[in-house]
Amino acid sequence: MPGVKEANLNFAAARLSVVGTISDKELQREVKKVEDVTLNPVGAPQSTEKRTFWEENRKAVTTGLSLVALVLGFVLGAEGGAGKGLLLAAAAAGGYAVALKGIRNLLRLEFDMNVLMTTAITGAIWIGEWKEAAVVAFLFAVSEMLESYSMEKARQSIRSLMDIAPKEATVIRNGEEIPIPVEELAVDDTILVRPGEKIPIDGIIMEGQSSFNEAAITGESMPVEKSAGDAVYAGTLNQQGAIRVRVTKLAEDTTIAKIIHLMEEAQNQRAPAQAFVDKFARYYTPAVIVLAVGIALIPPLFFAGEWNKWIYQALALLVVACPCALVVSTPVAIVSAIGSAAKHGVLIKGGVFLEEAGNLRAVAFDKTGTLTKGEPVVTDLLPFDGWHGKELLRIAASLEKLSEHPLAKAVVRQAEAQGITLQPVLEFAAIPGKGAAGTISGESYYIGNPRLFEEMHVDISPIQESVASLQAQGKTVMILGTGTRVLGLLAVADQLRENAKHTVDELKQAGIKQTIMLTGDNRRTAHAMAEQAGVDEHYGELLPEHKLAMVKQLREAYGKVAMVGDGINDAPALATATVGIAMGGAGTDTALETADIVLMADDLSKLPFTIRLGRRAVRIIKQNITFALVTKLLAVLLVFPGWLTLWLAILADMGATILVTLNGIRLLKNR
Repeated sequence: MPGVKEANLNFAAARLSVVGTISDKELQREVKKVEDVTLNPVGAPQSTEKRTFWEENRKAVTTGLSLVALVLGFVLGAEGGAGKGLLLAAAAAGGYAVALKGIRNLLRLEFDMNVLMTTAITGAIWIGEWKEAAVVAFLFAVSEMLESYSMEKARQSIRSLMDIAPKEATVIRNGEEIPIPVEELAVDDTILVRPGEKIPIDGIIMEGQSSFNEAAITGESMPVEKSAGDAVYAGTLNQQGAIRVRVTKLAEDTTIAKIIHLMEEAQNQRAPAQAFVDKFARYYTPAVIVLAVGIALIPPLFFAGEWNKWIYQALALLVVACPCALVVSTPVAIVSAIGSAAKHGVLIKGGVFLEEAGNLRAVAFDKTGTLTKGEPVVTDLLPFDGWHGKELLRIAASLEKLSEHPLAKAVVRQAEAQGITLQPVLEFAAIPGKGAAGTISGESYYIGNPRLFEEMHVDISPIQESVASLQAQGKTVMILGTGTRVLGLLAVADQLRENAKHTVDELKQAGIKQTIMLTGDNRRTAHAMAEQAGVDEHYGELLPEHKLAMVKQLREAYGKVAMVGDGINDAPALATATVGIAMGGAGTDTALETADIVLMADDLSKLPFTIRLGRRAVRIIKQNITFALVTKLLAVLLVFPGWLTLWLAILADMGATILVTLNGIRLLKNR
């Protein structure tokens, strides 16, 4: 059409995007010719108009009318005028929609299933097979209705995400509580969220504390406790306290909005199996038409065959060869699997990544924040020289209170957890790469690594064995002392996630051949963590470029490799892996953008689920394609001895379509 620059159809999401200068009225008039659709300009709120009964149930009504006319036509018989009229009405009611599309596509020389079915129904009427024409039209209408229902069920699993976030928010302006649409909220607005209400937009809690059900975003059913300074996401449920939230994102930029957008994009990403089916159907349909023409013409012209008999066989071939089952075999499975994953807090960005996840042979993990919690804790306190553990921790935490280092924060957290009161520190000084120093109650104290005390010529030989033992366990050792003696040791380590070892075991049960840990940490720590996690290989002291090189090597060795990381410093390795999987995508834009699959919660147990889902999807897609092709082949072979009837042809086609659709929908029910 003039004025249209671009038109993209996303079949899986049932969405047509049109770009151009055409007027809304003109476009609405044009698309109404094709189907009942709702038009929404980009950026405008979604239409809330309810669809009419006819729009909602058109296929069911026309199929029902076709059935009534068909039954009455059979009762009266095709010999009389009334019977023929009813059978023709049955064919018209059941085949009207397909005929419109078939004629339009035939005029464009686009040979698809609509053309095949229109030709078969028209041909059957032309040779006087009224009952056959009516039955074919009715059964095809039933098939279309069931296929439409099944696809809609799969689509709805994703569309339901749009209803998660409230459409209205209570904003506080000039001390007043004003309800407004979420689209009108601005960054830095303050909103009030009462107990039992859903968070309408992403923000940060300013006042109050509560527990939140974040299952809609992360798939995690356990409530999460949050207070002032913590981030909250649109669509999550405030379970207890009233809170005030500062808005940090506009409605179209929230985490849930990004998930919905990525899910719709994902549905339109063609998987390798789907690309094969589309390519196959492009050549298959014209080939079938040529074969049908040959069957209709060659026996009567060259072998004195009966015209009606061979035209009938040709029409039966057109019906049975209709590639409905083949075309629907892949998308229904992919949409169902992607929808199922979304419900469990896993965002898969397309059918191609779903299939690739199902074919993985090896999984590489980043250590910090992936296999471990990414938050160091104090694991050991060893006091010397008559000191007590509590006093040692008090001095260490008082010194570290003024430091920004992650290890220092771990010491302070441990002291606060034990209710220890910290002392004021004078003349505090950070010693880069070594530790810190300060004066407490008139005494100078130092805390840092062994190198710091060696440089101060403090004798640390009595504690060398303890230091070496702790380091062998993958722990970072800090010494607390004065300028002349050692008072004690503190060991700090990153904690392995509770479910890390179980996840690695589950991956091996799911068919993963090799698990690998890649980390920038020292080799000793890497070895200790690898032992605890149960991974097969580990590599330490890797910079981002080294991780990238390792992933390339793993791809050469194993073919299909996943990289699991936090999506920020692992971006190059994530991009190079067959499948890049990011942890904890909720609220992390980088993870949402760089990875192919995002585990929305910091939950490693979702990884084996995702790989099993991918494997199951690949298996179901292969089953569907094989079943569709074998069914067609067997039915086509029945044409040549003349055993194929139009009834049998349409039942074979309809049966295959319904079975592959139901088989694909099974993926919605994944645990």
